[in-house]
Amino acid sequence: MSTATNVTDSADDDRDDVLLGTGRSAAVIIASTSAARGEAADTTGPILVDWLRARGYETPDATVVRDGEPVGEALRELLIDTAADARPRVIVTSGGTGLAPDDRTPEFTAELLERQSPGLIYAMWRKGLESTASAVMSRGVAGVRGRSFVINFPGSKGGVKDGITVIDELLEHIQTSVEDTTDHGPRV
Repeated sequence: MSTATNVTDSADDDRDDVLLGTGRSAAVIIASTSAARGEAADTTGPILVDWLRARGYETPDATVVRDGEPVGEALRELLIDTAADARPRVIVTSGGTGLAPDDRTPEFTAELLERQSPGLIYAMWRKGLESTASAVMSRGVAGVRGRSFVINFPGSKGGVKDGITVIDELLEHIQTSVEDTTDHGPRV
């Protein structure tokens, strides 16, 4: 009987977590030339969209664009062309973080951020290194512009799952910090 109570308590805790994104929107941009051309399936977008929706964010299906400048265009549309109060609170990209010549997602993201948070990417590298040495080849960036948090995930399903594992437990603190709704308490 105590097991059932624990399961119920856990379900209640999960329900509270789902409310994190309530009243907020999120967006997912997939940088994949082959998926944009219809030559390959987008395997990471659905994972990221499902994750954000499960956290309560109003999230449309992923936008799939070619690597390179189209990523910059998609980011500028969300972070510059959209009115500040209508911008997504969370923007996640996947792909374009490697070493190929058209892998430019980090460069386009960095130029739009007001402040970067490199520790988040470091934590994703550490998590990725548990399963593959190539995790450190991802050059993603993370940071904020206004009240929008932006982060670059790798283009692989494994990299996305590792990223979600790291960022999910930090998302509430990230959101309250960016929105300046956290009580920092007295400084000592």
